[in-house]
Parts: sequence; structure tokens; C-alpha cells
Amino acid sequence: MKLTPLHDWVLIRSGEPSEKSAGGIIIPDTAQEKPEEGEVLAVGTGCFVEDKDSKEKIKKKTFVKTTLKPGEHVLYKKYAAREVEGDDEKLVLVREEDVLGYLL
Repeated sequence: MKLTPLHDWVLIRSGEPSEKSAGGIIIPDTAQEKPEEGEVLAVGTGCFVEDKDSKEKIKKKTFVKTTLKPGEHVLYKKYAAREVEGDDEKLVLVREEDVLGYLL
């Protein structure tokens, strides 16, 4: 399945959960936490931002391009992700505003 995100959505391949704790204890599958990091696979083009006046009337719309690029490793908010089934892997869709930072 080939998925291309729209607007400011980002498609991410999330990392694998760790099977051992820092102390060497093996964690069962049901207790493993999903990682909030992964590799960016595809990015939408951007979205329109509306400038409003004090009476909530739209003064102007501005197009804002996305800054993320495929191949970057990022950290995203825990509950912001929407899971998508890929061919044989689980992918995640996240809005660009929910990406917290780059992992080096």
C-alpha cells in the first residue's frame, strides 16, 4: 500500500518497543510501551493558516509549507498518533504540529 499524506500530516514508521528494561528484565508484549519516535517516510505539502480579526472575521489566509523531510528521525506526542496498517508494518500518521523535535 502506497500512502501519501495530505496537508500538514506526516507518515512515520515507528520504532520497535524494547523487550528488556534498563535493568535487564524482560518485558512481556502486553506491557511494552509503544515508542513515540520514528523515521519520517512521507510528508504533506502544507496547510492554510487563517488570520482573524477581533470579530472573528477571516482577514487573510496564508499557506505554510511543512518543514519535515523524509528520512529524518523525530519524536512525537504520545496520544497524537493515528495508526495505519502498512503491507507488513505498522505506520503512524501525525500532524506536523504534534512533532516535538528531531532525534540525532
